[in-house]
Amino acid sequence: MLLEQERKELIIYGKKMITENLTKGTGGNLSIFNREKNLMAITPSGIDYFDIKPEDVVIIDVATGNIIDGNKVPSSECDMHRIFYKYRNDINAVVHTHSIFSTTISCLNINLPPIHYILATAGVDVRCAKYATYGTVKLAKNAFEAMKDRNAALLANHGLITGGNSLKQAFSIALDVEFCSELFCKSKAMGEPVSLKVDEMKSMIERFKNYGKRIEEHEKI
Repeated sequence: MLLEQERKELIIYGKKMITENLTKGTGGNLSIFNREKNLMAITPSGIDYFDIKPEDVVIIDVATGNIIDGNKVPSSECDMHRIFYKYRNDINAVVHTHSIFSTTISCLNINLPPIHYILATAGVDVRCAKYATYGTVKLAKNAFEAMKDRNAALLANHGLITGGNSLKQAFSIALDVEFCSELFCKSKAMGEPVSLKVDEMKSMIERFKNYGKRIEEHEKI
């Protein structure tokens, strides 16, 4: 089976999107890019994540957009995934969710500010892409523009998109953005949230590059 491992991984994380409350029903979509073969595996359209089988996952040629394998219709957002694989060298997986708090902020058509240092996994902040109808090339272009120098973007009145060097990373970033979005919404209900400075967020981005690694040189207390 072509891209068998990628298909199985998409099924695992599709279920996690539901159990981690990142989407409802059949909403959202995920994909993985095999850079060596220039093929992407993407979840099918309109199928419950707990019912998707490996053969249902659709394989698409990133260069042409043609379907190479798979017995179902690909996600309507396949162009929004494909544009990142064509023009970003650092993204090998994309996750698109309809998570509640991220989508709430997207309905305000505003950026998510750096309310918490963990947002640095996505960037210094998360921009909101201009609205476009779902499944269109216009939406793909708007998402790509909003996600420049970032690993995430809100989609106006729609949801959230994240990218990473692996599906695990892209999914983790989606969780981080949703956590920060919830903080923002709840803080906004109590007053005016205080954002971290851009320099602090840039520092956090650098620190996260070494997260989990042993650091020999550090400031002594």
